[in-house]
Amino acid sequence: MKIIFMGTPDYASRILESLVAQKDMDVVAVYTQPDKPVGRKKTMTPPPVKVLAEEQNIPVYQPGRLRDDAVVEQLLQIECDFIVVAAYGQILPKEILGHAPCINLHHASILPQYRGASPIQQTLLNGDRETGVTAMLMEEGLDTGPILTIERITVADDEMLESLFGSSLKPLPQNDSEATYCKKITKSDGLVRFDDAASLFDRYRAFTPWPGIYLESGLKLKKIELVDSLRKHKAGRILTVDKESVTVGCRSGELRIYTLQPSSKKEMKAVDYLNGKRLGVDDILA
Repeated sequence: MKIIFMGTPDYASRILESLVAQKDMDVVAVYTQPDKPVGRKKTMTPPPVKVLAEEQNIPVYQPGRLRDDAVVEQLLQIECDFIVVAAYGQILPKEILGHAPCINLHHASILPQYRGASPIQQTLLNGDRETGVTAMLMEEGLDTGPILTIERITVADDEMLESLFGSSLKPLPQNDSEATYCKKITKSDGLVRFDDAASLFDRYRAFTPWPGIYLESGLKLKKIELVDSLRKHKAGRILTVDKESVTVGCRSGELRIYTLQPSSKKEMKAVDYLNGKRLGVDDILA
């Protein structure tokens, strides 16, 4: 069985690794996003899928626009039985959808819930206790195709390595009336205030490592922990300080902060930041 694989991040590379390990599957081409500059030195860095594909001697294609005529024409010349998509980052045009059955591994939501670009973040933002990976046949609509299978997992179990293919799978139409959608995440989504500790912690889980969470001052909360979700405090009031962490009150709840990162500076221990700002118990972290 010949497969064209499309994916970009580490999650997708694990799916690719699983496909490569199957004796009856031959990954004939990999499509992934272009290399991007990373870090302060803007070092051009390949996506995890490209790294794995090159290790396996699989041809790699990195078009900036999958919809370009030349790109589509080139892909249509690659013979395949299936196109498998996992967090690729580009929309497949109609011509490619018609080249072979396209299977999307939608991670992590149980469709039709959380159609769109940020299902993992939305799952965490809503505090869901269950999520999953939905294997679906792709069509022109946004995550609207018939469902092949769903693997359900608890939110704590964030790895999904099992093969989602099999000849006995029967596509099931989605119930559009139950559909919900999630937007593309932007940097501004990381702005937080010390209002509700549980909600802030969910944003921390959803937006780490990118865009991260930060206060209006630009101070980033790098490593935090939910302590309490009920006790009432003045927003941002420093409750306790020890060698490893700082506990901060919210209007509802408390958070323990281990590390912070001021604007244009390196990450540091929260207690070191407080010492540098001459802040202590009962002061306001802002």
